[in-house]
Parts: sequence; C-alpha cells; structure tokens
Amino acid sequence: MADTTDEDRTPPEPTDDLVTTSHTLTVKRRKLTYTATTGRLVLRKEVLTDGKFDGHLPKAEVFLTAYTLDDADPTQRPVTFAFNGGPGAASVWLHLGLFGPRRVISGDAGDPAPPPYGLVDNPESLLAHSDLVFIDPVGTGYSRAAKNEKPGDYHGFKPDIESVGEVIRLWTSRNGRWLSPKFLAGESYGTTRAGGLAHHLQTRYGLYLNGLILISAVLDFGSLDFTKGNDLPYSTYLPTYAAIAHYHGLLGDRPLADVLADAEEFASKDYPWALSQGSRLSDEDRATTIAKIAALTGLSEDFVDRVDLRVEHVRFFTELLRHQRRTVGRLDGRFTGWDPDYGREHWETDPSFTAISGAYTAALNHYVRAELEYPNDLPYEVLSESTIEGWSYKEFENAHVTVADKLASAMRANPHLKVHIASGYTDGATPYFATEHVLAHLQLPAELRSNIEVAYYEAGHMMYAHEPSRVQQSKDIAAFITKASNR
Repeated sequence: MADTTDEDRTPPEPTDDLVTTSHTLTVKRRKLTYTATTGRLVLRKEVLTDGKFDGHLPKAEVFLTAYTLDDADPTQRPVTFAFNGGPGAASVWLHLGLFGPRRVISGDAGDPAPPPYGLVDNPESLLAHSDLVFIDPVGTGYSRAAKNEKPGDYHGFKPDIESVGEVIRLWTSRNGRWLSPKFLAGESYGTTRAGGLAHHLQTRYGLYLNGLILISAVLDFGSLDFTKGNDLPYSTYLPTYAAIAHYHGLLGDRPLADVLADAEEFASKDYPWALSQGSRLSDEDRATTIAKIAALTGLSEDFVDRVDLRVEHVRFFTELLRHQRRTVGRLDGRFTGWDPDYGREHWETDPSFTAISGAYTAALNHYVRAELEYPNDLPYEVLSESTIEGWSYKEFENAHVTVADKLASAMRANPHLKVHIASGYTDGATPYFATEHVLAHLQLPAELRSNIEVAYYEAGHMMYAHEPSRVQQSKDIAAFITKASNR
C-alpha cells in the first residue's frame, strides 16, 4: 500500500458547484425561455501573513438560484436580488411564494393545503420583467461557513450585509451586469438588510441601485419593539389589532377602511397622549381611553385596564379569541390555531407560520433536486433557529436597531433610487402603521419623498399567501420595476 502524506489527506478547497438548466414559462401567451443557475458560490477572503499577501482563502459557501431570460440584452434587462429575513430565513418564501417561475400551493387562512403539497407554473412571475437572483445568507438554505470558519462570524448585522453584498458584486461582475438596472427585494428583516445594503453597495463598491422592494418592512426596530420605556409600539400596533379584530368579525359590519381610519386617528393623537401622561392621566380620560381601545381591538375593557392601556402583541394574539379557545397568528392574524393552555399569555406556536411552512419546505426540497437538478445532502434550513438566537447587533449597543439613516443617506446620494413598500393590514410582525411612522421621519428633502410608494393588502406578513393579494402584488411590483428601470 502506498504511503499517504498529510497533504494527500487534506480535502480539496471548495469550489463553485453551480448547475444550469433550461426552462420555459408562458405568460399571457408569451413564451419565456430562461436559464436557471443553482448552487453554491464560494466567498473568499484576502489573507496577509507577516504583512505579505498570502492568497484568497474560502470563507463561506452561499447558495443561490438565478433565473436569466435567454437572448436578452443585459444592459437593458433589469435584475432583482431577492432574500427573506428572520434573520435566519432562507429565500424560499419570496422564491416559491411570489417572484419565481414556479410557486407552491400552500393554501390560505382557514383552508391550508394538505401534504404532500404541489408546485405549479407562476404566470405572474417577476421573471417576465426582471432577471432574478435568490440569495440564502450564511446559515440559511444550503449556505454554510467554510471549513475552519465560524458560522457566528456571519450572524450579525454588519457581517450579514457585507457577505450578501459580496455575493451581489460577484454575480454582477461575473455575469456582465454592471450596466443592468438593479434592484433589491427583501422581506421582513430582509428589508433591514436591503436598507443597509443600498448604502453599503454604494459606498463600498460604487454600485448604485435603481430601486428597493421592501415587503413587510422593518427599518427602525424602535417603532415596533416592546421594550421598557418605549410606548411607541403600542400606538403603531393598534391599527393592525383593529384589522385583525375586524377580520374575525368582532367589530360589527363596519367597512375595514372606516375601522382603520378610526384606529389610525386615535393612534396618532389621543392614544400616544394618554400613554405619555402616566399617573397624571385623570380617571375620566383613562376610562375614555380604555373604552376606545376596547372598541377598536375587540378586547374587553377589563383586559385593557389590567394591562395598563398597553396591549403587547403576543398578549393580543392569545387574548383576542380566548373565548373561542383559539389563538391568532403573528405573521398573519387571519390564521387561527389551537393551544394546549388557554390560561396563559403566549402560544405554543404561531399558527400562521405552521400553516404554510411545511408546504414551502417540501416544495423547495423537491424542486431543487427534481427540476433544478442540484443535489445536496445538507438539510435545507428554511428558518434556522440557531442563526436567529445567535444574531449580533453589536453595532447598536445601547441603541435600537435602525437602517432608516442609511436608507435616507443612500437616497440623498442617489436621487434616482426608488422605493416600493408592501404592507399587509393583518401583519402582526411588522405593522403597517409602524412603517408609516418611520417613513414620515426619514431625513429626506421634500423633492425625494415622491421616490417612495406604498401598497397595502388585506393579508399579513406573507401577503401573497392570500390569492387576490398575490395577484395584485405581482402587478404592483412589475409596474414599479418597469418604471424605476429608467428604460
């Protein structure tokens, strides 16, 4: 037997393992022929030893799926880089729920699809208007840190933006797309990432974008984090509570628009004033405030009084339908679920997440192997709990997390940067009124405020789970891409 050395036993360095396949999609009698490129891209770091350059060593392998239309002029064809949030969520939600050429059948509130689920063509796919690149940040999907690298080094605000930004730069350069109209699309924490990325890509690489698509936005955590001494979220959540109570028939037969207008006015004026008074609030004003909150939220006056006028969101989700022995969803308050204990103020799981997560997980695991022909034995991390739990915001020590300043800075430096925001009325994770509050406080000159547009849908966080919302949202984003491409 031949002798082996340590060098012989050293595994080879990772390399890109991208796989390409050809496909077609029919959109309004138009046949689109496109190429899908799937696999892991190796990110590398420059290494210096004793002050001397010592090569580029692998630091992470990032999974992506790119769809490019065949025979299109790359200087005219837009490209959209898409990712979800969490942090710790893979891009499967936007990929198979809204943008991609194939979509999962997951069902909706009150009518979830049964396993083993299914995939269908998506004639509303954004591919008809833009090439697409779905990115799974390190720790999600099939993306992992390289050998001898620490996964935790990528699980934080700044390193996450830097690594995703590196993927975007590499893909843009390798595919000759520097002159293409370029967009970022993020959902939930993905909007936080997108706001930071717009600034990072400009200042680090000189890569200027045409637009941002922010779905279920969170640009300033102070607008929705229930922390001691911060009364703002109680006001910004109130219209969402009203929308959810209205959906479940607890506010009579008033039109939703009237309910929301009433809730927004109260949340803008009388409610924050009452909260600011503390012990100075008179008994009469307190009683009036309690009655108004109860009328808008479907909660009892006794409950509102017991929580001192301050209805925290998980308390709301467990209290609203307690009399029916049901909980309501955080991601989407239209969904309901069962709990083993109706005496507590927390649920076992978010029923809006558990109702659809199985469908997306099954669809991705089938699709990537059977149709995109990419084999990988790693578990596809749809939502990585370890990534979420270990996430670092050290850049914001003793301050709340915000990218509102970075987004405003990017827009001031690039006055052509357009922003589309999609908000769901029953989204209990990123309430639409909190987004409105942050937008109103962006440090922008008056002439740039018209660069921002907001669309609203009668569903929740993943509003595309609601079929009418999905169809309308697809139209809205397609129109935004077309207009913002400056072509």
